Amino acid sequence: MKRFLSPGRITAAVLGVFLAAAGPAAVPFTNDAIQAGPMTVYGAPKLEADPAREASVYTTVGYVCRIDAPEVNIYKSANENVPVIWTAKKGETFQVLGHLAGGWVLVDTDSGRGYLKTSEGASVLETVTEKIDKSAAARNQVVELALQLVGSRYVYGGNDPRTGVDCSGFTSYVMKHGAGVQLNRSSRGQASQGRAVSAAEIRPGDLVFYSSGGRINHVALYIGNGQVVHASTEKTGVKISNWNYREPTKIIRVL
Repeated sequence: MKRFLSPGRITAAVLGVFLAAAGPAAVPFTNDAIQAGPMTVYGAPKLEADPAREASVYTTVGYVCRIDAPEVNIYKSANENVPVIWTAKKGETFQVLGHLAGGWVLVDTDSGRGYLKTSEGASVLETVTEKIDKSAAARNQVVELALQLVGSRYVYGGNDPRTGVDCSGFTSYVMKHGAGVQLNRSSRGQASQGRAVSAAEIRPGDLVFYSSGGRINHVALYIGNGQVVHASTEKTGVKISNWNYREPTKIIRVL
C-alpha cells in the first residue's frame, strides 16, 4: 500500500472547501468507463518567499484521502460497475492525484491508480510540506551582510571593513562571516575554488571575476537583479554595480 508520508502538517478539510479552495486548472481526462470530461489535478508546489530575496522556504500543498469507513472500494475507473482494484481499510491514507465530478477522486495505490467515492466513507485532507533550502538561506545571509557593508573604505590589502578592504578581502570577509566559508586571499586564488557556473545559472552569493591583460584581477559578489557588490576603488569604496559593468571572465559558486 502506498502511504502518504509528510514531514509537514496535515489538516482536515471539508470536501467542498477542498474543491473550491484548491484552485488548480482542469485538464481533459478520459478512461475506458466514463465519458470524457474535465479532471482537476492537484499537487503542484507553491513558492512562498520575499521576492527581493532568494527563496529559502518552499511550500508544497497536496491532498490525501483518509478512509473513515471500515472498508471502501477503489475502482479501476470512476464507475462502480467496473472491477475493484483495491479494498481500502479504515485509517489508511492515499495520495490524491485529481478529482472528478460526482465525488470521485483519483488516488495512488500499490495496484496502480484507481478511483474511490468520498461518499462511501472517506475524507479529503490537505497537506502542507515546508522544505528549507539551506544553501539559499546561506546565500541570503551573505548578500545581506555585503549590503550592510556598502560604503566601507577601500584599502589595498585590507580584509576588515572597519579599517578597509580590497576586492578579495571584501569577498573573503562576507563569505567567512556570512556563511562560514573560508576563501583564498587573492582574487585569482578565489577563482580556483568552488565550481564554475554559466551566466544563465548565476545566483545570489556567487562570485564574479574580471580580468585585465588575460589575468583575473578583480572579484565581486553577485546579489541578484543583475547587480554585484564589490570593493571597487579608493574613491568609491564598497559599492553596488551592474554585474557586467566590466566583461565578466568567470563565475564561481562556493555555496
